[in-house]
Amino acid sequence: MKKKRKPTHSITLDVIKAMRRGQREAEQELLGPGFHSFNRLHKSKKTYTRKTKHKGRGDTE
Repeated sequence: MKKKRKPTHSITLDVIKAMRRGQREAEQELLGPGFHSFNRLHKSKKTYTRKTKHKGRGDTE
């Protein structure tokens, strides 16, 4: 009978966790704290909003 070999994993879970943690810290240094979406949908200019900052004119009468 042949002995079964255990699969050898070159990258352990601790290494993966450390890499993710490092990437997260680097991202927070660049973009600031909090969540930042990279796959945001394009919002049309024609989309109606009542907020004055989105109306596109300087006067607030």
